[in-house]
Amino acid sequence: MSTYVTEVRQLSGRRFRVLIAKLGLDGHDRGAKVIARALRDAGFEVVYLGVHQTPDDVVRAAVEEDVSVIGISILSGSHLELVQDVVKLLRERGLNIPVVVGGIIPPEDADVLRGLGVYEVCGPGTLLRDVVEIFKRAVTV
Repeated sequence: MSTYVTEVRQLSGRRFRVLIAKLGLDGHDRGAKVIARALRDAGFEVVYLGVHQTPDDVVRAAVEEDVSVIGISILSGSHLELVQDVVKLLRERGLNIPVVVGGIIPPEDADVLRGLGVYEVCGPGTLLRDVVEIFKRAVTV
């Protein structure tokens, strides 16, 4: 078990499982796959949904897989609408699962996403240790 995994388990008191998904018509999944693989290699449990997911698909899988954090990778430009729908569905179901969004997100849209309830927005070049730190903070909130 990696140091990252041990730290998260100690901080949160439970195992750590992250869901990684690509919303909408965005088929560019290299970044999502890199993050998913890096998290797996670090010892985290990762559920990778792949491309062309709907907000309902993401929330349903998050519940079924009992995830700690939802990671959404999106490059299509439809991030505001689709991520807002994910956050709305989580709230409607009374779920408190932090959502982290990564991709090409304009700074002004990143602020809007955070205002909608997204825990963090990560841009290109975000390192694994940064992602892990974000997840550690998210699961201990």
